[in-house]
Amino acid sequence: MELQSQPPAQVLNELDKKRSIWRSPFFKNKLSVVAGIIIIMIIMISLLAPLIAPFDPNVQDLDKSLEPASAAHWFGTDMQGRDILSRIIYGTRTTLLGALLVVIFSVVIGVPLGLVSGYFGGKIDNLINRVWDVILAFPTILLAFIIVATFGRGFENAVIALGIVYVPMIARLVRSVTLVERQQSYVDAAQSLGFSHARVIFRHILPNCISPIIVQVTIDFAYAIIDLAALSFLGLGVQPPTADWGYMLSEGREYLLVSPNVALASGFAIMITVISFNLFGDGLQSVLDPKQRKQ
Repeated sequence: MELQSQPPAQVLNELDKKRSIWRSPFFKNKLSVVAGIIIIMIIMISLLAPLIAPFDPNVQDLDKSLEPASAAHWFGTDMQGRDILSRIIYGTRTTLLGALLVVIFSVVIGVPLGLVSGYFGGKIDNLINRVWDVILAFPTILLAFIIVATFGRGFENAVIALGIVYVPMIARLVRSVTLVERQQSYVDAAQSLGFSHARVIFRHILPNCISPIIVQVTIDFAYAIIDLAALSFLGLGVQPPTADWGYMLSEGREYLLVSPNVALASGFAIMITVISFNLFGDGLQSVLDPKQRKQ
């Protein structure tokens, strides 16, 4: 009734707007849509872990050590008799939280430094870039190892170590976008009106950097999952008895020939999550990057 009371031209315009959403390049990419659905499911699993996990992930029952998959334990049990499915579900929380904190750390530090570096240039730009060159001179995971080994193993130190390593990646991206935006006429107009540098940077340039930042954050999130799992695998990240995919993979490698369930379940969880975030990032890039949009 609402559409019928409107002029025909207005009705058609509203229908076209609704249809244009589904014509977005993101929805044309079926893999990205599927990846987005999987990511939503993974997030829901992490939020509802206490409700959907069939057992307490830390309760041990040595009488049920290394049991195969069954009706009671769908993925079997580990060497301490703990339910693997429950530990995978609770491990989702640890994995997503860790990756999220790494990304937030890198964005909070890297974005302002990238904006300042690209906007002012000169000595400030050279100084900041020399710091990035030193950090990037080391392989990512090796530098994280050094930082964790210096300050001690544990979830918090692993997050901080990876956050430091990821700062140059996001900072250099923001710097490159800022260098382009710095040459635009709206920046000259804002400066001619007497706006402060802070206002020009954060109110006018930063909004134009949001799209590439979102795409980069999505990709960094996937890499953070892998790197956190690697640190936990080597005993430098999440410490037992906390459920974590990387540590579960490390525990399961010793029993691959006897009971591969632990390693396979945690490895599959890491693989699915990382692939989903990468595919989702590709879909976002096709929407947010004007060069990739189909005319």
